[in-house]
Amino acid sequence: MLAEERRSRLLEFVRMRRFAALPELAAELAVSESTVRRDVEQLESQGCARRIHGGILFTGPMPTIPHFEASQSLEWAQKKAIAAKAVELAIEGETILLDGGSTTYEVARLLVDRPLHVVTTSLPVANLFAVAANSDLIFVGGNLCPRNGVVRGPIANQTLSQLRVRKTILSMAAINDEGFFNNDLLLAETERVMMRAADEVIVVADSSKLGRQSLAHLCGLEEVAHFVVDDGISPEWREKFLAAGVKLHVAEMKD
Repeated sequence: MLAEERRSRLLEFVRMRRFAALPELAAELAVSESTVRRDVEQLESQGCARRIHGGILFTGPMPTIPHFEASQSLEWAQKKAIAAKAVELAIEGETILLDGGSTTYEVARLLVDRPLHVVTTSLPVANLFAVAANSDLIFVGGNLCPRNGVVRGPIANQTLSQLRVRKTILSMAAINDEGFFNNDLLLAETERVMMRAADEVIVVADSSKLGRQSLAHLCGLEEVAHFVVDDGISPEWREKFLAAGVKLHVAEMKD
């Protein structure tokens, strides 16, 4: 069996089960565990799978959710770089609340199996952490949007209003001088509750979102503690965030 075909079978096996033990994969593919480890290293570099204690976890996009089919590939390199920068703000043992944006999903993939308490309104994010042995997961219930697998609405808001977290990490659809925007009124309302639950709010968004406007205004620039963005951000926008008192974290893109 060629290496490419073997890795494809390995990935599909793990995707169907979300998690698979190393001996199980070796038996399924009729190869040694060392070969499986090498294959997983390759898949990890692609962001598709990750080795954690006890086996292999699928960390690829959620193909059955239209939002991820449509948006996962857009500015993907920027989103991965932003995620790598954002996880530097996560401290072991903290409680972190994650929304359901595609950039937040990239952050979640890098947080899997860290010793954290994770709260999320995102079904794809919850699936990532469901079998992560070192993380404690709370999945917030409510009205599930089938387009993106995100929970929002009054039930979610009531649950979130009773929680307190160290950091909330949010994605945005648009950012302009008025502040941060998303494209769903119910989602924006739920995200405001998520913000109130946190000591610090972190927004992760690629630079293409700057200077744009969307349907629902979430908050002003000054209401966010940290903004993580790629190095496509202009000097003008850097000044705007600094003037608003936002701590700016710029992810340098590799050539």
